[in-house]
Amino acid sequence: MEQATLVRRTVEDHRENVVPLQARSREAPLSGTYASVELSHEDLELLAEIATGVTTEVAARHLELSARTLRRRIRNICDMLGVNTPIEAVVWAARRQLI
Repeated sequence: MEQATLVRRTVEDHRENVVPLQARSREAPLSGTYASVELSHEDLELLAEIATGVTTEVAARHLELSARTLRRRIRNICDMLGVNTPIEAVVWAARRQLI
C-alpha cells in the first residue's frame, strides 16, 4: 500500500482526537516533550513530498537536493520531533494539519 494512503488512513482514524492548532488557546500548550517544535517551510515541504510516497531520490530531485542531504534532513526532522521513522514524522505533521 502506498505511504500516502497509510498516512491518510491513520489521520482519518484519529481525526476525532486532533484539535487544530488554531483552536488551542495560548494558555493551554500541547502536552509532551516536543510541543514547542516548529518546523520550517522547507521541512514541511520535505514531509509533504515524502507523504506522496515517492522514493528518496525522486523527492530529492523535486526539492533540488542531493539524496544524501535529503536523508540527513529527514533524520534531523525525526530527531527534532522525537520519532523513529520518516512516516511517523509525516503522520505527526498531518495530525497537526501542517501538510
